[in-house]
Amino acid sequence: MSEPAILAFERVSLSFDDQPALRDVSFSVLKGESLVVMGAAGSGKTVLLKVALGLLRPDSGRLTLFGADVTHFSEEEWFDMRAKIGVLFQEGGLFDSLTIEENVAYPLRNQRLLQVPEDQVLPRVEESLSFVELGHTLEKYPSELSGGMRRRVGIARAVVSNPALLLYDSPTAGLDPITANTIMALIVKGRDLYSNTTVMATHRYQDGQILSSCHYDAAATLRPAGRNGDSPRTRFLVLRDGRVVFDGPQAELEASRDAYLRKFVRHEPPRPGAMGF
Repeated sequence: MSEPAILAFERVSLSFDDQPALRDVSFSVLKGESLVVMGAAGSGKTVLLKVALGLLRPDSGRLTLFGADVTHFSEEEWFDMRAKIGVLFQEGGLFDSLTIEENVAYPLRNQRLLQVPEDQVLPRVEESLSFVELGHTLEKYPSELSGGMRRRVGIARAVVSNPALLLYDSPTAGLDPITANTIMALIVKGRDLYSNTTVMATHRYQDGQILSSCHYDAAATLRPAGRNGDSPRTRFLVLRDGRVVFDGPQAELEASRDAYLRKFVRHEPPRPGAMGF
């Protein structure tokens, strides 16, 4: 019997004021897979992630998470389901009034299913901040950090509970290329160290290339994958006006002659040595 998908959309549609945001969207993500969601501005990338997180309810279709039909979950049921999901919102989504320590600890203290004893919270937070090389920022506030550092804190908060599924919403938006590549290196690091399932919405094709083409190895560096048959299981999903117009591997996307798809494709391969790790 095949393993159920970690996340699956089945003909999901959603409109706002009669304006379709998602149109008959279907796809699935298996355990350990990475899915890169791309599309023009307003194509439905962020809406798709919000539906996957239960922040928006579809008008029609079926949504499953970890094998459970969550389409009609109550908010209380969703609260418990979110304990299994880590999320990095656009711009990091930190609480301005909380310290970095309090921001990263938030899931541990507020997700009742995690049941983390208080004496274990700080060590978990310190470990997570060390993971993104920001262990010195515990007592600082988000306003005291740069945009790239806030994004890294957002990753620390997303992974602190060791979730089975990670959702990233435009993790590199607004960042300079060097900082953006550092963020992507951390996302690959998290995927490979914790073996989680990853769904990432992004406007940068290079982000998808890094996720698809690189591994984080025992020497604590990114390296090109595929030399030993170890290429990450990564698919690309491209949206246009709320519809899925492509769902497949990177090579198939790059081979497409479709004018819309080619707007997102960049053939220059990423250079792991220049990614800040």
